[in-house]
Order: sequence, then structure tokens, then C-alpha cells
Amino acid sequence: MISDSQIKELIVAAAAAAEKAYAPYSGYAVGAALMDAEGEIHSGCNVENVSYGLSICAERNAVFQAIAAGERDFVAIAIVASSQIKPLPCGACRQVLTEFCGPEFELYIASSEDPATYERHLLKDLLPHAFGGETCPLPISQC
Repeated sequence: MISDSQIKELIVAAAAAAEKAYAPYSGYAVGAALMDAEGEIHSGCNVENVSYGLSICAERNAVFQAIAAGERDFVAIAIVASSQIKPLPCGACRQVLTEFCGPEFELYIASSEDPATYERHLLKDLLPHAFGGETCPLPISQC
């Protein structure tokens, strides 16, 4: 488990990322801040497109930013939305997180309207039957 100060730092970084979101269609700006094993934070925001399938969620954006920076070992993510509704990750984001994070990976979910009141979840609880690993008959590189 990460420290209280690290949780606060992640939530602040995720809220700052949400302010940069491009969400003209949904009006639902989301930011994510991913902490790697060295304590570095990699942020991302949702970027919508009029062709909705081409949009990207904040969580995947943060993961892909971290991967592009050469990181592969992550300990926690904070996700903040510009709404009272706390932004649990979609199924695609849960699966991408599973690719790089273990079952005890921590997710901190908050609203920008009340960032001090956050929820803590473990990845294994949000995606208990993830595709890959023991659920895939092929080597993980081929799943």
C-alpha cells in the first residue's frame, strides 16, 4: 500500500490531468495519474473523438505514456473525474492495467468536486477473471 502523502499526490496529479481533457461530446473530463515503482508519476486524460471508438480513456492514456517513457512496473493509479460520479475504469482499461499490474495493484477513485473522499480498489476485485495468464492457453505474449 502506498502512503497517504503518495495517494494525495496521485489524486492532485489526476485532477490536474482532468483539467487538460478533451471531452466536448460527453462533458465528462477524466484524469489519471499512474505511479511507477520508482515513485514517478505518469499522467493522462481522456481524449474524445466524434467517432467515439477512436477516443481514449485517461487510464489507458497514462499507461501508454508510462510505457513510452520506458516504465513497466506500476504500484498505483488515481483516477479523477469532473463530476460527482467517481470514475471507475471501463473494461478495456481494466484489461490494459492487468497487462502491466498485479492483482494487488491499487486504484484510487475520486471526484474533482470532493477529491479528499476517495475510494480504494484492488485490480483483482475490479477484474476477477481477466484475460491472460492462467486464463489463456497460449504464452502471455501471444494472448
